[in-house]
Amino acid sequence: MTGTGDVQELAAALSRELRHLVMLLRRASAGQPVTAQQYAVLGSLEAGPRRMTDLAEEHGVQLPTISVQINRLEEAGLVARGFDPADARVRTVELTGEGRARLIAVRRARIGYLARCLEALTPEERQAIAVALPALAKLGRG
Repeated sequence: MTGTGDVQELAAALSRELRHLVMLLRRASAGQPVTAQQYAVLGSLEAGPRRMTDLAEEHGVQLPTISVQINRLEEAGLVARGFDPADARVRTVELTGEGRARLIAVRRARIGYLARCLEALTPEERQAIAVALPALAKLGRG
């Protein structure tokens, strides 16, 4: 890969395959009681409470959009609102015990589905994916 065209072609192919993988994972967890968007928000809260503005930025949406998602998750008992200890004017959101349980259930469903898909590949194909993971992780960090 030396030319700009090669990089553009690689980017287009990667985008296409990532879309297919995302759709595959969404189908794998379709029976779960949370949507793919809600699952993404729950995953963002796994490490601890987050500011609403930070969540909106991470998910590439406006504050009102993330607020709607948080309201739905709160109504379902999956998240709880709080205040930032450093600034009581700032609202935070964190997982409840039920929210963490749902997050784990969706993750298990997706990982199980992917594992079955990976079993259908040859050892060489699985190794190629394993070798590509560090580069994909680097891409994901921007």
